[in-house]
Amino acid sequence: MGDTTDITHEPPVEFSTDPTRYRHWEVAYDGPIARVAMNVDPEAPLRPGYELKLNSYDLGVDIELADIVQRMRFEHPEVHVVVLSSANDRVFCAGACIHMLSRSTHAWKVNFCKFTNETRCAIEDADAHSEQIWIAACNGTTAGGGYELALACREIYLQDDGNSAVSFPEVPLLAVLPGTGGLTRLVDKRKVRRDHADVFSTTAEGIRGRRAVDWNLVDGIFPRSRFAQSVDQRAAELVGTRDPSSTQGQRRGVRLEPLDVDVAASRRTYSCVELTWDDASRVAQLVVRAPTADDVAVVERGGEAMRDAGSGVWGLRAYRELDDALLHLRTNLDEIGLLLIRAVGDPAQVLAYDEALLAAREHWFVREVILHMARTLRRLDLTSRSVFAMADRGTAFVGNLLELALAADRLYLLDDPDQPVQLGLSAINAGVLPMSHGWARLQARFAREPERYAEVSARRGLLDAQAADDAGLPTIVLDEIDWDDDTRVAVEERVSLSPDALTGMEANLRFAGPETATSKIFARLTAWQNWVFVRPNATGPEGALTLYGMPTRPSFDWRRV
Repeated sequence: MGDTTDITHEPPVEFSTDPTRYRHWEVAYDGPIARVAMNVDPEAPLRPGYELKLNSYDLGVDIELADIVQRMRFEHPEVHVVVLSSANDRVFCAGACIHMLSRSTHAWKVNFCKFTNETRCAIEDADAHSEQIWIAACNGTTAGGGYELALACREIYLQDDGNSAVSFPEVPLLAVLPGTGGLTRLVDKRKVRRDHADVFSTTAEGIRGRRAVDWNLVDGIFPRSRFAQSVDQRAAELVGTRDPSSTQGQRRGVRLEPLDVDVAASRRTYSCVELTWDDASRVAQLVVRAPTADDVAVVERGGEAMRDAGSGVWGLRAYRELDDALLHLRTNLDEIGLLLIRAVGDPAQVLAYDEALLAAREHWFVREVILHMARTLRRLDLTSRSVFAMADRGTAFVGNLLELALAADRLYLLDDPDQPVQLGLSAINAGVLPMSHGWARLQARFAREPERYAEVSARRGLLDAQAADDAGLPTIVLDEIDWDDDTRVAVEERVSLSPDALTGMEANLRFAGPETATSKIFARLTAWQNWVFVRPNATGPEGALTLYGMPTRPSFDWRRV
């Protein structure tokens, strides 16, 4: 099978990078227009054993793209239009590297696709909330994941040269599916007709020219001789649509400084976050430290004071560290089954921080910090690990940090009359940091009782154990006598269960409420990839993905199940 050769575990993947270390992308800024060109170095894969031919990509390529999207929002807020193209003549992007996929473990393939899709979602989020419109200039072959990358942009333009085409060849060539939401974006986002989408997704050579426009696979076609000029003209037109009252051009960007992390054998320690794990028990512990009075004072001085504090401001620093810790857990610790989360510090300071943050949210930088906090929490929602929130002594599950507990599968609360443990609500808990389907986590918690959601989300301040239980916040309240034994048993029981069953169960339970295109993508990815990627038709000894590029034809089990 394709999983027999493991290229994925050593050394651990680091997700933090910066433009000085890019190997695969070229970025140029020209006032309100940024140009991002894909120029993949075929000799620089994240892991040895395959080449990144024809602008194909692996996790390393996408880590750089994620950094570009993030940095542009914070460091270049003057940008209004981003032109995404290729520096490779006649090839925009050939998609994910097939030889990388065929040599990867199942877990690596799924986590790779998940991170890649989260990067696509970040592009869409920048368009929706940061006034940064992405347009894809497909100056050549645009296949598989390459077209999925284009689909994340608001507009797509294809070179009309008789050869350039957009395609999803995964079904006919590899017996798998577009792995980063392509089929959903095709019919939900671009609203391509189902019958046209069916033909497109089973035609390996793809669709080109006028038909691609007629079927709404692309927004326009330009001849090769005028392609770059026509795309530039369209970018200028989009810049002209910006609200004249926008202050985007006068914003001063903020440099995202490198994360400071101390790495040990079973620990990663940041300034506000610590991740530890035990391989034997398959349990990890994540501690997030609340803001201090000094952190609150910065925000209370307003948006410009926050901007001047730069990437060191608590809301951005803590959540960047949390994001990095979650990515490390996902990719490098794939046998860890349960994550125990704690928030520690002064609950009153969290409430004060949230109040000051929301008071300043009209400032572009403050808004970007809040949006980043929301994206990080969605990363937690979508992480395939069991999560228990442990609210014991010293806890600070309040306001934005309460969202960590609401994202957990269970919240255990200690009822200690001598040293009261409190939970707390702020205005942030009323949907400021939404889940992938648009609901607040409290709203999903009270899906059966909308009136209770309205009541609880309107509350402000700290709640003791009894009041928190009456409000429906904890899962289980334990006294000091029972805490150690009951939580130990709960942990031991959880890690004894099948990780496959838990992944499916958690994905179903976490997202009560309506679906959006984004939530559909991730729900379907969980099902599709955990099923299709292990089917013999794809990754068996005679599967299409395993034999890709070889003279031997795949052998299919023709039974539909």
